[in-house]
Amino acid sequence: MAYQLTVLYKQPDDVEAFDKYYETTHAPLATKLPGVRSYTVSGPVPGPDGAPPPYHLIAVLTWDSAEDFQAGMGSPEGQAAQADLANFATGGADILAGPVHSLV
Repeated sequence: MAYQLTVLYKQPDDVEAFDKYYETTHAPLATKLPGVRSYTVSGPVPGPDGAPPPYHLIAVLTWDSAEDFQAGMGSPEGQAAQADLANFATGGADILAGPVHSLV
């Protein structure tokens, strides 16, 4: 069963610096995680009422199994990616992981 990591990056202190660092440094680290099968990002937009979203960026990474996820995140590449959060995620991040169930 596929296993997914979702990282919800809260609004950073400096959006431009966050975006540049994420694109040039953090994303390349994450693409090297062993066993990762997909990696997507999205940038939430204001809601229907115009309210700003609580998150600046959402990253979703998928592995084939929980075991592959554990191996990838426990690897030197996974440890480096986790340690790198402190270098740019000034607003903080909510991190969720779990099995994936496709509905459609």
